[in-house]
Amino acid sequence: MSEISNWTVTGMTCGHCVASVNEEVAEIPGVQSVEVDLASGALDITSENALERAAVETAVREAGYALS
Repeated sequence: MSEISNWTVTGMTCGHCVASVNEEVAEIPGVQSVEVDLASGALDITSENALERAAVETAVREAGYALS
């Protein structure tokens, strides 16, 4: 069974920002899919198990943005 988690990313301004967040979050172990919406900052992740906020926050920070 998959888990879906919803987060909000701040600081993104363009398509490259979205791609960076998508790439970093996709590297979290167990992540099956990532959807990032530039306009709202919505980050929706489907994963094998529930994700810890720290893992998502680290990935978003690696991309250069913040999790709110």
